[in-house]
Amino acid sequence: MKQTGKLDYLEMPATGGTLDSVKAFYSAAFGWTFTDYGPTYSAFDEGLEGGFQSDASESAPKPLPVLYSEDIEATLAEVESAGGRIVKPIFSFPGGRRFHFLDPAGNELAVWGT
Repeated sequence: MKQTGKLDYLEMPATGGTLDSVKAFYSAAFGWTFTDYGPTYSAFDEGLEGGFQSDASESAPKPLPVLYSEDIEATLAEVESAGGRIVKPIFSFPGGRRFHFLDPAGNELAVWGT
């Protein structure tokens, strides 16, 4: 059941790569599936929560999608194998550990786990 004000959707650009390369990356790295809506749009449904970072030295210049992993080392290897570029190797933060990567379109994302 949807609630008013609940973050419900995250739309990311795929202009830095091809739509097919972005879909292939997320399928290979995370097992995502997609529904195509024409030649320029593809939707995913993989769950979503969010937060805000007020420390400018810690904040990304754009929205930063953060994905969860039960095995962060294995996920880092899968991201690299799928063609992602690691921009911040695994590091500790108050909630656990995480790393940042760029997808084929140039979007920065993070993966966290314990």
